[in-house]
Amino acid sequence: MAEIRLTRLEQGQTKIRNVPIAVTPEGFWCCPSPVAFQKTLKTQNPLNKPKPSPPTPKTSVQKKQTPITEKNPTPTLPRSRIVTYHQRNFNADTPVLSASVVSERTPRPKIENLPRKVSIEFGEPRTSNLKIILLGRQGFAVKLSVHKCVLVENSTFFADKLSEQQLGLPCLEVDDCEDVEIYVETVGLMYCKELKQRLIKQSVSHVLRILKVAEQLGFSSCIQSCLEYLEAVPWVGEEEEKVVSSVLHLQGDSIGVTPVLKRVSSDTSDLPKDTLFHIIELVLKSNEERGRREMKSVVLKLLREGNCLPSCSDSAGICNETIYSSCRSCLNSLLSLFGQASEPEFVDKPMDVKEPVLKRMALEADNLSWLLEILADRQAADEFAVMWASQQELATLHTKLPIVSRHHVSCITARLFVGIGRGELLPSKDTRHLLLQTWLQPLINDYSWLQHGCRSFDRKVVEEGIGRTILTLPLEEQQNILLAWLGSFLKAGDNCPNLQRAFEVWWRRNFVRPYVEQGNLLQSDGSMALR
Repeated sequence: MAEIRLTRLEQGQTKIRNVPIAVTPEGFWCCPSPVAFQKTLKTQNPLNKPKPSPPTPKTSVQKKQTPITEKNPTPTLPRSRIVTYHQRNFNADTPVLSASVVSERTPRPKIENLPRKVSIEFGEPRTSNLKIILLGRQGFAVKLSVHKCVLVENSTFFADKLSEQQLGLPCLEVDDCEDVEIYVETVGLMYCKELKQRLIKQSVSHVLRILKVAEQLGFSSCIQSCLEYLEAVPWVGEEEEKVVSSVLHLQGDSIGVTPVLKRVSSDTSDLPKDTLFHIIELVLKSNEERGRREMKSVVLKLLREGNCLPSCSDSAGICNETIYSSCRSCLNSLLSLFGQASEPEFVDKPMDVKEPVLKRMALEADNLSWLLEILADRQAADEFAVMWASQQELATLHTKLPIVSRHHVSCITARLFVGIGRGELLPSKDTRHLLLQTWLQPLINDYSWLQHGCRSFDRKVVEEGIGRTILTLPLEEQQNILLAWLGSFLKAGDNCPNLQRAFEVWWRRNFVRPYVEQGNLLQSDGSMALR
């Protein structure tokens, strides 16, 4: 890190402050940030009042810079020379051609509040034939001594401006420059032969700043080097969105942005569907418990994130179709396994024969629970409720198996009741009634085991879901189901779902405040139908 001295003349005295600047391998200087200059000027005289200064140091600015040049002898490489100015104008007699980025210039601060200006010389000393003045924010200004041939060769912006320039105008002004530091560095890159090497070890955000300025200047070789850097370097966290938005901004130009965008997009139209199906199949068929559990959680989380994106709405139907295909496959496998386990001779088989079947039953039931959770999140579980309500054969086989082997199936039933009670799925009245007829009693039979053998089982949530599902039926059907439940509850007690809240609601509807008094409304509806 080299240093530049800022000089300020006050009452015939000179006060010197050091500002750090960077020297690139090619030999040119990277301009210090405006903040560094502002802090330096504030430390010089925070109140802007003249103060007595010590005698002028014997060592001048030029002598201070001489050792730096000796430490970096690069006679064959481009280099730069920095000189500080305390005058308000660089050269009052020099005509200036304005190339303002913004049409209206912001008001200049007062003379006493103006920061000092810096001059940077690129290439061989004293051979430049063009001055560029960069006017940044808060009065920060940099004067560049450059070579017309270098700028015309590398920048379409400068080539156009210089072609419009009249003979004898050696100065070009760029007004309201947003990023003076990067602007200076990008101009310096025009003197480099290996741009890609210059970008190595730079941060992604820094290269994006260079890319933005290079685009403004029409510096095509720099743009290409930035894209090659972005294609190779990892993007961390929020950097991905910034990179993609910056690269998409260049897509209209004849610049090769495809290699960068290939990291986040694919040309194959049917790839997402096939890939999703493959991922789900891999998870469903895995026999490693921990890996399967963790990946189920990850896939569920990612699909939930996708549900919130409008761009995913078009592919929702394809995704649901893929999930339901897996549901039918798991359901067929579960039915076949239940059939094997319910055979009379299955009990007498050796344990090494029975154990794989029992493990597979638990796995398929767990897979169906996971797929149901995905469908419920996607608000597409109505068809699953229809499929499950029509599994009378599976419900019959359920009663023939030991509770330790069959209770995983009751978890699926409980999740469906919770979903209906929360309004996550809206199956028809016939489906709700059939679901209760087919699966409520098997759930009651397994309830004691579910409470004590399943850590994820929440008794209050399940009982609330069952009760609300019952109360969605017509009053007569509510009565039939709740009276059957009452008989089970009076026998089993805590080993049966507690549906007292639903029972109270039904009681009030039926006895306390009937909404149809003495059948008047029903009679009026019947008379209207006969007309």
